[in-house]
Amino acid sequence: MSFLKGTKIYSIFTGKCPVCQEGKMYESSNAYHFSKTLKMNERCSHCDTKFKIEPSFFYGAMYVSYGVGVAFAIAAFVIAFFFLNLNRFQSFLVIVGTLIILLPIIVRLSRNIWINFFFKFDRKKTS
Repeated sequence: MSFLKGTKIYSIFTGKCPVCQEGKMYESSNAYHFSKTLKMNERCSHCDTKFKIEPSFFYGAMYVSYGVGVAFAIAAFVIAFFFLNLNRFQSFLVIVGTLIILLPIIVRLSRNIWINFFFKFDRKKTS
């Protein structure tokens, strides 16, 4: 994945600082460590960027989360209904199960996308 370094995609999928892409945004890299799923570092350990620009900054990530959740739900439906030939009710259960199992990933991915709307990569801060 290092070939994507310097792009927003790299920061979104790795959970690295959107400015330097060196420091970690989250205290725990495991999204399924439920007591630490949402715990973020206050600042980047490498470039000292403050992640929470203002109080309640990440409430905007709820809107992104809706889109990400719909994308996962559509993917689960297509796989269940068209490839596995499940009926509509079974496909619905697959969608619900997928969203429940992937909830921590969806939340973090949404936060990563949201913060990347407001910060730009700065190659000068990488060294």
